[in-house]
Amino acid sequence: MHTIEHIYIDGAFVTPHGTERFDLFNPATEAVIGTVRLADAEDARRAIAAAKRAFDAFRHTEVDERIALLQRMHDAVLAREDDLFAAIREEYGAPVSRGRWMAKHASSVFTDAIDTLRDFAFERRMGTATVVMQPAGVAGLITPWNSNAGFICGKLAAAIAAGCTAVIKPSEMSALQTKIVTEALHEANAPAGVFNIVTGRGDVVGAEMVASPDIAKISFTGSTVVGKGIVRAGADSLKRVTLELGGKSPSIVLDDADFAKAVPLVTAAGFMNSGQACIAGTRILVPRSRKAEFEAMAKAAVEAILSGDPGNPATEVGPMVSAKQWNRVQGYIRKGIDEGARLLAGGEGRPDGHGRGWLVRPTLFTDVRNDMTIAREEIFGPVLSIIAYDNDEEAIAIANDTSYGLQAYVFSSDTDRARRVAARIDAGRVLVNTLAHEPKAPFGGFKQSGLGREYGQFGLEAYLEPKAVLGQ
Repeated sequence: MHTIEHIYIDGAFVTPHGTERFDLFNPATEAVIGTVRLADAEDARRAIAAAKRAFDAFRHTEVDERIALLQRMHDAVLAREDDLFAAIREEYGAPVSRGRWMAKHASSVFTDAIDTLRDFAFERRMGTATVVMQPAGVAGLITPWNSNAGFICGKLAAAIAAGCTAVIKPSEMSALQTKIVTEALHEANAPAGVFNIVTGRGDVVGAEMVASPDIAKISFTGSTVVGKGIVRAGADSLKRVTLELGGKSPSIVLDDADFAKAVPLVTAAGFMNSGQACIAGTRILVPRSRKAEFEAMAKAAVEAILSGDPGNPATEVGPMVSAKQWNRVQGYIRKGIDEGARLLAGGEGRPDGHGRGWLVRPTLFTDVRNDMTIAREEIFGPVLSIIAYDNDEEAIAIANDTSYGLQAYVFSSDTDRARRVAARIDAGRVLVNTLAHEPKAPFGGFKQSGLGREYGQFGLEAYLEPKAVLGQ
């Protein structure tokens, strides 16, 4: 059993003022594996005060000093990669292949930030003015459970690169990952108060951060509903806000696509991170003229996907993070059936041979209309919908007929044609015949998928304010 008793404020591990206990679960077994003592609003205020004190000096550090700190953070997190990998599997249930990538990603974001920082122009001549990019202030960083360690490190790396100090509120459901990351970051010997990590509930610690006039910037990854609340609550102090929210990403399979190549990519895009990914390609747009062919190949591919023990290297889909999430996904599968979609693979319940664990059968629907619930709402589980179209214009219209706009995928044997289609999709990222990630490119959403961008130069600029200096 894990017992987590401390948070991190002003360069030290401290006992929270808060006294509430929160149980941690292994989603593959449903067993309680530990408890974490949660911080409260008083803890949040202490962390904010520490970050505010530290900002006065840290804002004036040289780029080389910040690069050195980021490198130490990278090295420290990398040294704990195996521990972090074990925690990701135990408390989140990520399959081996995904979990190892997530553990590596937590350290690589620091070197990504270093690469951006080395080439970034903090002073720019514009006409007769010198424009200086100045740190925005104390940053409040709020991270989700579906990639907790990576989001902690990625958001912190951008804040540090900009010269901001930070208060981090990680998901209480990911406290084991947070503990390991915090211990590693402590070893990097940052000045006290430069980063503070306060595990607590969003409606307590997160609310205190969003309301505080001493926090200038909020970066939040999570649901659209919560993101809207952050915008409203931060309006009084006109907080700078970056929001990476929900998605209902289309995978557009053009009529000239090689299905032998496209189907594995489409299913991988839909089931990435066990379907618990905001960028998952859950709406599969297929030409009506080739729909039956695609259905047969996709059905076989989905039925071959193993949902089960995260420790089995063959497992591609792990458990949902909680009983609540499992029930949510089951409800959407029932809704799809009730609204008339045709089930090709999967369905309700656990995979065969599993009586416990929050496992979902990889599920594929067809004959889905874009006005059905399963095509409109983010399910956050391994449930995919095939939607037929008659021509490219209709495919583009269906792809854009959503309140979201985070990511999209286009598959075609003609790259130029695919890029022409990609240019008309309203999404922050469009991937053409690939599932690759590019850390130098901006990431974020159109419409209700968010505000602002993360990663690369755009992500760094989100923590900076431009100041024009004119005159002799």
